[in-house]
Amino acid sequence: MAKKSDVKVRRVYDEAKHDDGLRVLVDRLWPRGVTKKKAALDEWCKDVAPSTRLRQWYAHDPAKFNEFGRRYGVEAS
Repeated sequence: MAKKSDVKVRRVYDEAKHDDGLRVLVDRLWPRGVTKKKAALDEWCKDVAPSTRLRQWYAHDPAKFNEFGRRYGVEAS
Protein backbone atom coordinates (compact mmCIF):
# COMPACT_ATOMS: atom_id res chain seq x y z
CA MET A 1 0.00 0.00 0.00
CA ALA A 2 1.27 3.46 -0.88
CA LYS A 3 2.22 5.82 1.91
CA LYS A 4 0.12 8.97 2.20
CA SER A 5 2.18 12.08 1.53
CA ASP A 6 1.64 15.47 3.10
CA VAL A 7 1.28 18.27 0.57
CA LYS A 8 1.69 21.86 1.66
CA VAL A 9 0.71 24.75 -0.56
CA ARG A 10 2.80 27.87 -0.26
CA ARG A 11 3.34 31.00 -2.29
CA VAL A 12 6.62 31.14 -4.19
CA TYR A 13 6.98 34.72 -2.94
CA ASP A 14 7.19 33.49 0.68
CA GLU A 15 10.63 32.66 2.05
CA ALA A 16 11.64 28.99 1.80
CA LYS A 17 11.60 27.15 5.14
CA HIS A 18 13.84 24.32 6.25
CA ASP A 19 10.84 21.97 6.69
CA ASP A 20 9.28 22.63 3.26
CA GLY A 21 10.40 19.31 1.83
CA LEU A 22 10.35 19.02 -1.97
CA ARG A 23 9.53 22.42 -3.49
CA VAL A 24 7.65 22.33 -6.82
CA LEU A 25 6.33 25.31 -8.78
CA VAL A 26 3.15 24.52 -10.76
CA ASP A 27 2.66 27.53 -13.03
CA ARG A 28 3.23 28.27 -16.69
CA LEU A 29 4.85 31.63 -15.94
CA TRP A 30 7.91 32.33 -13.84
CA PRO A 31 6.93 34.62 -10.94
CA ARG A 32 7.99 38.24 -11.35
CA GLY A 33 10.83 39.45 -9.21
CA VAL A 34 11.79 35.99 -7.90
CA THR A 35 15.25 34.67 -8.66
CA LYS A 36 15.87 30.96 -9.07
CA LYS A 37 18.01 31.06 -5.95
CA LYS A 38 15.31 32.75 -3.85
CA ALA A 39 12.62 30.37 -5.11
CA ALA A 40 14.75 27.42 -3.96
CA LEU A 41 12.75 25.04 -6.15
CA ASP A 42 13.43 21.39 -6.77
CA GLU A 43 11.25 21.30 -9.86
CA TRP A 44 9.14 23.52 -12.13
CA CYS A 45 6.13 21.70 -13.59
CA LYS A 46 4.83 24.01 -16.32
CA ASP A 47 3.03 21.23 -18.19
CA VAL A 48 0.55 20.43 -15.41
CA ALA A 49 -0.38 24.03 -14.65
CA PRO A 50 -3.80 25.42 -15.63
CA SER A 51 -4.04 27.01 -19.07
CA THR A 52 -3.58 30.74 -19.45
CA ARG A 53 -7.24 31.08 -20.41
CA LEU A 54 -8.42 29.25 -17.26
CA ARG A 55 -6.00 31.14 -15.02
CA GLN A 56 -7.19 34.49 -16.38
CA TRP A 57 -10.86 33.50 -15.99
CA TYR A 58 -10.26 32.48 -12.37
CA ALA A 59 -8.34 35.68 -11.50
CA HIS A 60 -7.75 34.36 -7.96
CA ASP A 61 -11.40 34.94 -7.06
CA PRO A 62 -12.23 32.67 -4.09
CA ALA A 63 -15.88 32.57 -5.18
CA LYS A 64 -14.80 30.81 -8.40
CA PHE A 65 -12.58 28.20 -6.72
CA ASN A 66 -14.95 25.22 -6.99
CA GLU A 67 -15.67 25.90 -10.65
CA PHE A 68 -11.96 26.48 -11.26
CA GLY A 69 -11.23 23.04 -9.78
CA ARG A 70 -13.86 21.41 -11.99
CA ARG A 71 -12.58 23.11 -15.15
CA TYR A 72 -8.97 22.32 -14.29
CA GLY A 73 -9.93 18.67 -13.82
CA VAL A 74 -11.50 18.64 -17.28
CA GLU A 75 -8.39 20.29 -18.75
CA ALA A 76 -6.03 17.84 -17.09
CA SER A 77 -7.86 14.72 -18.25
